[in-house]
Formats: sequence, structure tokens, C-alpha cells
Amino acid sequence: MSCVLPGLADVLANLVWLVSILMSEDLPTLLRPIKAYSGLSGAGQPSTLGLLIKYFAECISITVVAVILCRMRSDNINPAAKVMPDATSKLSKKAQVADMFNDIAGKYDFLNHFLSMGIDKQWRKKAIAEIGKIAPKKILDVATGTGDLAIAASSLKPGGIIGVDIAEQMLEVGRKKIIDLNLSDTITLQSGDSEHLQFDTDTFDAITCAYGVRNFENLEAGLTEMCRVLRPGGKLAILEFSHPQNFPVKQAYSFYFRYILPTLGKMVSGNGRAYTYLPESVKAFPEGKVFCGILEKCGFKEAKAKPLTLGITTLYTATK
Repeated sequence: MSCVLPGLADVLANLVWLVSILMSEDLPTLLRPIKAYSGLSGAGQPSTLGLLIKYFAECISITVVAVILCRMRSDNINPAAKVMPDATSKLSKKAQVADMFNDIAGKYDFLNHFLSMGIDKQWRKKAIAEIGKIAPKKILDVATGTGDLAIAASSLKPGGIIGVDIAEQMLEVGRKKIIDLNLSDTITLQSGDSEHLQFDTDTFDAITCAYGVRNFENLEAGLTEMCRVLRPGGKLAILEFSHPQNFPVKQAYSFYFRYILPTLGKMVSGNGRAYTYLPESVKAFPEGKVFCGILEKCGFKEAKAKPLTLGITTLYTATK
């Protein structure tokens, strides 16, 4: 049974499937209730109809428990999927994320560098150094935003870089930067959904993503798509926020993320929710060995996690 939360039709289908297996194996037993369910003969013998009812009741119980367990397992894959930019909105998380980033696009780069005190540039360099080990010619940057990681990847002199994102206003900011840097011949930014990448299988030598996987509505779907379009032997590099574990960095980081970052983010961008969503989603996102396990489940190999800057962020790498 697939561990994806079923709808009503799926529940019924699974129930019929389970009962059919049990019935195919045990129907002769049901037709011999004396031998199967009691040592009695004559009076007090349960009827075949009664046993069937009991069977169906047990099967329903088994199916309900299985569905609950599957839902728990699915939810645990990416608890951050439940963290929404606006809990009162009826829009999907994907639509809310796009709206949120479109709203802060004009101030995004400044806030990125200011709130990280410029360290984010060093993190990107480390990610690019990882994919540089295979000298990639075709690079895909997923959740590219304003294109900072794609721009950093241009230092590798690849044949071409494509950046995709669901927030069009972020892409517009990125396109202007690319023109100013005379990189239009190398980098192309286009609207695209990480869960439905419009590229052929085995297209790219390397795939990068900086602080985007946490925002995926369906983490496994997005990672599986990234694996699909990466060629065999290709390299994946993902940057994502994580949690420092050692005193006093852990406490200082928690205070900064909870109080200072949302306040400064709201003051500069005018969107307070965007910078309360950030620490909430980081807190919920699976990290370290857990995320490496998810990468390998989605088709990648040799997944590794390398904490950077005392664990504030983590560089994940993997191959296909």
C-alpha cells in the first residue's frame, strides 16, 4: 500500500484489495467454520455470514490503521510542508510562496546579504565548488529566485545555466542583474515548477538549489524531478538552513531567528509574515541524516551533509 494519504476512493480500493487477498486465501476456511473457529459441532456453530461480517470488520480496522500510519509517515517526510506563509489563506502552499516572494522581490537581495551579514556569498561559493569537481557544462538552478547561485555558477564557465522559479517578480530582478553582468549568453531564467520540470530526462550535468527545497509543497516530488533531469554521474548541491547544536551558538541563533530577523525583515520589506515564515519553516524542515535519507529515497546516491558556519546552514551533496 502506498504511503501517500489516500482519498476516500483510494481507501475503498485498498479495502477491496485487502479483503480480496484475504478471501482468496481463506475462503475455504470460511466455508468450514467448525474447523476454523471452534471445536464445536452442532449448536453454537458460527454461521459463514457471521464470520464474513467479522472478517470485513477486521479488514476495515486494519485498513484504517494502515492509512493513519501512512499519513504519519508521509507527514514526517517534510513537516515543513504544513508551515504556510499565511495560515488563513485558502491558497496552496505553492501559490502562497510565490505570492510572498513576489511581494518582497525588490528588497530580497539586500535583506539576504544584510541579515546573513554577507556570509551567504561564501556559502554559495562552497556549493559551486562542489559541482565544479565534475566540470559541468549544463547546470540547472532550482528555485533560483533572483539568480544569485546561478550567477555564482557562471564562474565555472559552463556551456549554459538555466534557473527556474515560480515567483516571476524574483526572476525579473534576476534578469536585470544578469544583463548588468553581461551574462545573458550563459544564464537563462524562466518560470518553472520544481515538481514538474519541463526538461528531458538526464539533461543536466549538475543541479543546484539554495534555500528553496524547504519551500517545496511536495518535497519528494521536487527532489525526484531533480534526480530525473540530472544525468547519471551528475552532481547535486543544495544549501539549506539548519540548527546549530552547540552552546552558545544554538541559543544565539535561536534568539536571532525568533526575534531579530522577523523584526528587521518586516521593517525593510514591509512583509512581516515572510520573515516569521522563514524561522518557522526552518524549524520544521528535516535536516542532516534525515534529509540525506530523503535524497537517497528519491533516487540520489552518496548523499552527504556538511554543516557550514557552526551549523547555521548545511551543504548537501549527492550524485546520480
